Amino acid sequence: MSQRTPSATRVPSDPATVSGRAADGAGDPAAFPRNDSRTFANDGDTLRFCSTCAFSQACLAEGMDKSGLADLHMLVEHIGPFREGEHIFREGDPFEAIAAVRAGTVKTYIVDRDGREHVLGFHLPGEVIGLNAIDGDHYPCNAVALDTVMLCRFSFPRISVLATQLPGLQRHLFRLMSRDISRAALHAGDWSADQRMAAFLIGLSRRLAARGFSPTRFQLTMARTDIANYLRLAPETVSRVLRRFQRDGLLQVDRRELELTDPPRLQALAAPVLRS
Repeated sequence: MSQRTPSATRVPSDPATVSGRAADGAGDPAAFPRNDSRTFANDGDTLRFCSTCAFSQACLAEGMDKSGLADLHMLVEHIGPFREGEHIFREGDPFEAIAAVRAGTVKTYIVDRDGREHVLGFHLPGEVIGLNAIDGDHYPCNAVALDTVMLCRFSFPRISVLATQLPGLQRHLFRLMSRDISRAALHAGDWSADQRMAAFLIGLSRRLAARGFSPTRFQLTMARTDIANYLRLAPETVSRVLRRFQRDGLLQVDRRELELTDPPRLQALAAPVLRS
């Protein structure tokens, strides 16, 4: 992959992918999740990342000084926008970088030998894609934009060197990998459709809340078919469960707009899954 000079404000009209491939496809931009325009600022004391950056909490928690933040800042390359349907990387692409989502939603998936797609996850602002490639030389899955996506790209060889010098960053990388593994195993149990859907919605709510979004009112940027695939349910089952949840007063749904009207009851329903 060709290396470009990092820039805090550069937004190319024809983005390179994380892996260096050309992006494909096109689509209409979506307004959610919102893009935080605060990228980097030098206020004389610190360099600040945008509020949703997955790495900023590790840096700030360790009390990193301006020099340390500057080192991390120099590794960042902002890439995008990726439009709906554009691939960020594909299975088999050489692994050279991980990326934090700045705005939008990214779906990761694999395709089996019979051509069937299996959704692995949905990645929100502040979350990192590409971590599952760390133990190999190639990306083991595909990553595609579900709406308009902006990314912070980190060269993995370079951030690996920096992580050895910044223990807080290294620990945070390990936590991110552990979180991905736990989330992937979340739906492996013998749970009912209601429990799976409740756990998905509560998990989504918590992740959005942690990034400054409303925990009760949000847009489902992923298609119902993708949600069904991820939860290992039939699409008609997902629609039926959502209708039942609405009838029972747990939520209100209007196309992709969703409001959790009784979070405690949803949490109780999801509790066995989330504790597993």
